[in-house]
Amino acid sequence: MTINNNLRPYLHPELSLLAFNQRVLNMALSPSTPVLEKLRFLCIFSSNMDEFFEIRVSGLKARAQSALATEGIDGLTPQVALEQIADKAHELTDLQYQTLNNQVMPELKEHGIVFLPPQNWSEEQRKWLKRYFKREVLPVLTPIRLDPAHPFPLTINKGLSIVVDLHDPDRDDFHNIAVVPAPRILPRFVRLPSQLSANHDEYEYVYLSSIIHDNINRLFKNVNVLGCHQFRITRNSDLYVDLEEVEDLARALEGELPSRLYGEAVRLEVSLKCPKRIVRFLQERFQLEDNAVYRVDGPVNLNRLLSLPELLDRPNIKYPYFSPSVPELLNQQADLFANITNGDLLLHHPFQSFTPVIEFLRQAATDPNVLAIKQTLYRTGSESIMIEHLVSAAKAGKEVTVIVELMARFDEANNLTSAQRLQKAGAHVVYGIVGKKTHAKMLLIVRKEGSRLKRYVHVGTGNYHQGNTRIYTDYGLFTCNNKITQDVHEIFLQLTTQGPNPELATAFQSPNGISEMLLENIEQEASNAEAGDPARIIAKINGLSSPSIIDALYNASQRGVQIDLIVRGICCLRPGLEGLSDNIRVHSVIGRFLEHNRVYYFENAAEQKNVFISSADWMQRNLRNRIEFCIPILNKKIKEIIIKDLYSYLNDNSNSWFMQSDGQYAQSVHLNSDTQPHNAQQSLLENLAELL
Repeated sequence: MTINNNLRPYLHPELSLLAFNQRVLNMALSPSTPVLEKLRFLCIFSSNMDEFFEIRVSGLKARAQSALATEGIDGLTPQVALEQIADKAHELTDLQYQTLNNQVMPELKEHGIVFLPPQNWSEEQRKWLKRYFKREVLPVLTPIRLDPAHPFPLTINKGLSIVVDLHDPDRDDFHNIAVVPAPRILPRFVRLPSQLSANHDEYEYVYLSSIIHDNINRLFKNVNVLGCHQFRITRNSDLYVDLEEVEDLARALEGELPSRLYGEAVRLEVSLKCPKRIVRFLQERFQLEDNAVYRVDGPVNLNRLLSLPELLDRPNIKYPYFSPSVPELLNQQADLFANITNGDLLLHHPFQSFTPVIEFLRQAATDPNVLAIKQTLYRTGSESIMIEHLVSAAKAGKEVTVIVELMARFDEANNLTSAQRLQKAGAHVVYGIVGKKTHAKMLLIVRKEGSRLKRYVHVGTGNYHQGNTRIYTDYGLFTCNNKITQDVHEIFLQLTTQGPNPELATAFQSPNGISEMLLENIEQEASNAEAGDPARIIAKINGLSSPSIIDALYNASQRGVQIDLIVRGICCLRPGLEGLSDNIRVHSVIGRFLEHNRVYYFENAAEQKNVFISSADWMQRNLRNRIEFCIPILNKKIKEIIIKDLYSYLNDNSNSWFMQSDGQYAQSVHLNSDTQPHNAQQSLLENLAELL
């Protein structure tokens, strides 16, 4: 690898996040990915890009328009960063639709799954679709022909709309425009009855937009329709609540949520064949520059196709089904409190089931000896069994305290609903520390055993969201270790009393505490390396952007520490810069599951290797501005399991990427015929789960 010593030592976080999205998109290009999974990755990429524009681009745009438009540590001003982001985002969007049209759709067709354009409909299919339009679509449409009395309708964030180009010889302006918003209640694709297919075994689908296009003349009579074209607006979705002025955060947030639908426009997606004058009209309407317009050759919101793989029972073109295992000591028949008393227990999701965590809470809710339950909730989902058990416990008279993070992005409405349910059941609900998101994942049970009270704890790297545990890799630890349970108790006290960071016996907490611990351990490794002792750092995290941590890692590299970073997404550190980061390697594993667990490993001169699991990434926001939690792994056997997992990921040569010093990523390959392929996620599936 050629080293460019003129490179700045830091990468731009948003450009690094785009590089992650490119790696996700690459999964749809990989020959080893089953075709329905390729479609799923295209949809995930689409969803990722939506959030990227809603939050990241909108934030940069606001900075570019303000007095904060100064260079970041990467040397880019917000305006220059926006220009580079637009160039890359256009490139990736084009690649996304090329992949859809040239690879995924043809491969789906080979398996009898077809999306039919109007020109390929049979007469019988067209008649059926006309009836469908009249029965299911027309009653809920509101076509609006624009004039001074009918202004451009409010288009909600990410909502599909149709712009209609009309020609009316009876009006002074021969060309005029109408807009047809597509209600979100309508499905974005419809399956045709199998009896209308030439091959009854085929799955034939039609896009909603195609159905509207084919029936557009029913909406506009006595006027010529020259064309109709899909478009979609992405808006700024970052909620702002002035915490200094708010007396009731829940009520203020509830009032703010609707504004997310109508924030400032940041991106216009429009069909490729839309005439330039119509695109210009839309662009001016939404006050968007040229580089914010994305012409797409296909449906403007691929994310709405995400339900298709779930609808189709086609195991031959999906990832193999699996059943997460349940360790014997944690099954539903086990006395979890007795088994945890006998020693710490580890779960690794999704390879092992989340059911024991639910069972832990269920047993606590129904056990007459359990006096109190305390839990943090960041994301739970709209129908959470965890909430049900907490409600049951509160109704049973137990002391239930729940720290609900109302500002969990895009889960605010769910969390508000959960908080209200819990309060009605009699639980104590608080919202953490003002101005600092509570991102820690902790569950504390207080149980009376004989004449004393005993605490049991579950600590995780991921959220208490049952759905996510099927697709996110995370660790969860059960323990009744007195020092750890006391530390968890202290943090719950802090969250409810709004006190200062407590003194902890063995765990670490952000703000600041985790960062200080990391810096101390990094410095210790550097000192060990200088003394000739073994020195190694391995971290598995989702993001790395903290300047102080990056600088410490650079310093440790220069002093001889071997450093391997497994970073899923944003990484602002540059590996392999001569004299700065020669000893640092950055890996990124993108596979079937979303890598999410946070693990820190320090060699500690090989005497007693230090291993930590945490809720915190190495990002400035996590280490300085959030309530995060980190615990050392004290159980020797569990420590060995986690270290083995880390090395499995480092040895992955199937789904792993390596960052180069210029910030680009190169995919790992089997070096020669003697090199056996190794897929870390597949290995964990085979060792921990039951493949069906």
